[in-house]
Amino acid sequence: MYDVIVIGGGPAGLTAAMYSARYGLKTIFFETVDPVSQLSLAPKIENYPGFEGSGMELLNKMKEQAIKAGAESMFEKVNTVIKSNNGFVVKTESGEYEAKAIIVATGGKHRELGVEGEKEFVGKGVSYCATCDGFFFKGKKVAVIGGGNAAVAEAIYLKDIGCNVFLIHRRDELRADKVMQDTLFSKKIPVIWNSVVKRIEGRNKVERIVVYNKVEDKEEIINVDAVFIAIGLQPITEIVKDLGVKRDSRGYIIVDREQKTNVDGIFAAGDCCDNPLNQVVTACGSGAVAARSAYKFVTGVEF
Repeated sequence: MYDVIVIGGGPAGLTAAMYSARYGLKTIFFETVDPVSQLSLAPKIENYPGFEGSGMELLNKMKEQAIKAGAESMFEKVNTVIKSNNGFVVKTESGEYEAKAIIVATGGKHRELGVEGEKEFVGKGVSYCATCDGFFFKGKKVAVIGGGNAAVAEAIYLKDIGCNVFLIHRRDELRADKVMQDTLFSKKIPVIWNSVVKRIEGRNKVERIVVYNKVEDKEEIINVDAVFIAIGLQPITEIVKDLGVKRDSRGYIIVDREQKTNVDGIFAAGDCCDNPLNQVVTACGSGAVAARSAYKFVTGVEF
């Protein structure tokens, strides 16, 4: 029997595990590569206070801190969570674990475009991770789709490793932070504005994309070797569905200011919640708050 089980090994989950362990609660956290933490895919972190480096470096430091604080680590995928007389039972691929409280920090996975050719060419030129697959396209022409921080960061990374990269965005201005936009434009990475990808085509691999310009009302065929899709995240929250945890229309877990869900003993943090800002620093903050709330729930101590 654990006091707290944390589901997720990203910044929210690791922070929650660290704080929970520091409160003296018997804590275990579960991490998996399905889905992988989005932080681990970030080639460079510059907006987390006191740290500059790769996302994987920061993630490893967080994990070390959580374990040093006393949290147990388990690399297993959680399949289901059910209520029990003593709290909750977490069922994984190889066992069952009981806890008095659960912190859900499952994050999200990359959204798909939903266009013809996307699924067919995954791993054959269609990718959702520049740091994972960009190496294979050095010196080749690649497109990045999106307009937020993730898309701009991927375009900059691909440019830096030697790809001939351009960005496709459906609007006439980017949503990324100004400092990132400045870097993008300083590196002379072209942007195709007001445009969406209609189809991804090729034989055995990606060879071209069909792009529709909404302003000019015309289609254009562009030869490319790869398409990197960075249009946001889809929250991974199916695990709480059968528990009666409320989610919004997009699948995000609904929490209050203390990261409480509508089900006693279940808390949520990070990108699986509908946060106004999906950044590492806010994920960590929500994880810390969730741990504090879990402590109050388990011990009955107010502070």
